[in-house]
Amino acid sequence: MVKICCIGAGYVGGPTMAVIALKCPSIEVAVVDISAARIAAWNGDELPIYEPVSTSADVERHVSEADIVFVSVNTPTKTRGLGAGKAADLTYWESAARMIADVSKSDKIVVEKSTVPVKTAEAIEKILTHNCNAVNFQVLSNPEFLAEGTAVQDLLRPDRVLIGGRETAAGRKAVDALKDVYARWVPADRIVTTNLWSAELTKLAANAFLAQRISSVNAISALCEATGADVSEVAAAVGMDGRIGPKFLTAGVGFGGSCFQKDILNLVYICERHGLHEPAAYWKQVIEVNDYQKRRFVTRVVSSMFNTVSGKKVAVLGFAFKKDTGDSRETPAIDVCKGLLADGAAVCVYDPQVTEDQIRQDLAAVGEPMRQVGVARDAYEAAGGAHAICILTEWDEFKALDYRRIFDGMQKPAFLFDGRNVVDGGELRRIGFIVYSIGKPLDPWLRGMPAVA
Repeated sequence: MVKICCIGAGYVGGPTMAVIALKCPSIEVAVVDISAARIAAWNGDELPIYEPVSTSADVERHVSEADIVFVSVNTPTKTRGLGAGKAADLTYWESAARMIADVSKSDKIVVEKSTVPVKTAEAIEKILTHNCNAVNFQVLSNPEFLAEGTAVQDLLRPDRVLIGGRETAAGRKAVDALKDVYARWVPADRIVTTNLWSAELTKLAANAFLAQRISSVNAISALCEATGADVSEVAAAVGMDGRIGPKFLTAGVGFGGSCFQKDILNLVYICERHGLHEPAAYWKQVIEVNDYQKRRFVTRVVSSMFNTVSGKKVAVLGFAFKKDTGDSRETPAIDVCKGLLADGAAVCVYDPQVTEDQIRQDLAAVGEPMRQVGVARDAYEAAGGAHAICILTEWDEFKALDYRRIFDGMQKPAFLFDGRNVVDGGELRRIGFIVYSIGKPLDPWLRGMPAVA
């Protein structure tokens, strides 16, 4: 029986192994993690997936016994040293590689599942071969293309599975072995094989392209507000072009999540290291436009409310970086709250999935005073007595709120700033709200007010 072990039981490792276990009953699958709490959670009663996956904190035993070892560990942006603020921190990856070398007594295929810089496989190969001379290793790149909230469906019906390996006999044999695993449920024409470096770069490029589309439509949203155009109409018409398509053309307060910014910064760093300064500047601009969009939103809020929010309650509806997830990593809500708090606002946050502890932790991490931060149990509590509402996550429930009830309980004039274009601005104006929707024709109240700081 083939044995697969995955190091890392996070957003990628756990679901990926669960689907492999479901589709490949003849393969023994184990997920290991040094975090006992994370393993306990996976072994708990409330899981989205129930498959025959062994989850364990006994990392070394399962790695030693495995034929194929997936490595799905965190690769955050470096915070200090060479490349700080841009380069990927491969500390966890290096640690995993050294452990694999130490415990391995049989030949293994080591699979990069984490998002890593180009040429990481070469460094991993050196660590493995220099620390374990009696064992043969083949390193493959098999990047994930999962979206949070739809990860299992993305795994069951992937657009593509990408496998990169060395262009040697041993490398091709290893690629074929991993292809055989995915071929149990993925059509052959969706399993793409490349060399190692192409696979590693594809993941960074894919996220950069997606983020670029968001920044592109957000840049157009600013122009729409200045000219009276409607960004939703523009994006819909542009997206009808078969060469462009409609996906990722929804204007908003900015992109977030654990991947887009981290991977673009990594791409920028790699370009700079190779002396490619113009490409580096191009990709850096995607992040700069994203930051601009968040600043622009805060400026709209403050300038609309008589140029100050000091001492005013602002309800923030939504803290996750997108709907259907509790993930707040790099969420635009952090920067928006930071801007409002810096101007003296009292911010009250409601999100149906992000915990109060996480909200407070995220805001404390950027140095904001917690005495100005409240966390509500529902949208009505958050908006009670508020001068303004900011919608920062496109949760479906925000479309169905009783806005008449909310309006009646707010200070007047009552402002609503829709950072995700989820509500009917015309209907809310009829109730009495002063409404700002990103990229939409401006409310008469807002015309002539500064759009940027």
